[in-house]
Amino acid sequence: MVDSHQKEIIMRILVVGAGATGGYFGGRLAQAGRDVTFLVRPGRAKTLEQQGLQILSPQGNLTLHPQWVTADKLNQTYDLILLTVKAFYLEQAMSDIAPAVGSDTVVMPILNGFRHLETLTARFGAAAVIGGLCKIASTLDEQGRVVHLNDLHLIAYGELAGGRSDRIIQIEQTFQGAGFTTHASDDIISEMWEKWILLASLGTITCLMRGTIGQTARADGGEAFALAVIEEITSILEAQGYRRNQPFLNQTRGMLTDKNSTMTSSMYRDMIGGNPVEADQILGDLARLADKAGLSTPLLAAARTHMSVYQQSRAADDA
Repeated sequence: MVDSHQKEIIMRILVVGAGATGGYFGGRLAQAGRDVTFLVRPGRAKTLEQQGLQILSPQGNLTLHPQWVTADKLNQTYDLILLTVKAFYLEQAMSDIAPAVGSDTVVMPILNGFRHLETLTARFGAAAVIGGLCKIASTLDEQGRVVHLNDLHLIAYGELAGGRSDRIIQIEQTFQGAGFTTHASDDIISEMWEKWILLASLGTITCLMRGTIGQTARADGGEAFALAVIEEITSILEAQGYRRNQPFLNQTRGMLTDKNSTMTSSMYRDMIGGNPVEADQILGDLARLADKAGLSTPLLAAARTHMSVYQQSRAADDA
């Protein structure tokens, strides 16, 4: 059911991708009656046509037959474009969404890392792009269903310059009551930095150790290793202007040294599955910032090299 404020504020939303992230948040928005269209590739379009969009979640399962379009049929503009693709698909996604970007369109990426902000503003202009992030553990199963792995499902967004604009308020009103946690941020850059700290630390720990957070924490020297990883990555972003948020860092340290945790990173899951990984965007960009700042970050460097070897092996297998 659409609540009263939704009758007054109607945003036409294009969700780019109907995978583990876009499928979940876009599906919840569609379920709540928002005007949502998915931009998908032909293979995903066939799945949506045959079995609908299926979500398996502790927050409630869902099957719906949403509106969707493929890039060759995209011929109208939207108020909000929710960009949910993997970072290595960004160039193709920008070409695909170009016909959908009008003079007042807001492009909200919820990609990992930071480089995409520069890339998007160069293509569509600084006025079109806002900051965004999501926190969710989800994956696609072999049947193409979105599997939500725990209770966390949050989207945050805000102007890159900070503050609360009319369009951020409009997005907040559109997202409220849609079945997930929504947060309009007055300082989205700091929140994106903190997500980068968490993702890069989680990725470094699980990919280097080839196991879960709990397995690493129970291993000899594992807890000290995890804490050293977090400190290395935090120091890099401090050099970029990040101000330590001690409650966040304490929570992160506790989460990534939990001996009972079964948590892994999406990068680790992609690596184990033999899939493309976002190593360059999550680890590589951080390593380049560390080099520029003259920082020694041996654990991050080891993880970056490890993932580079994986990518070379994958490329050789595909050749």
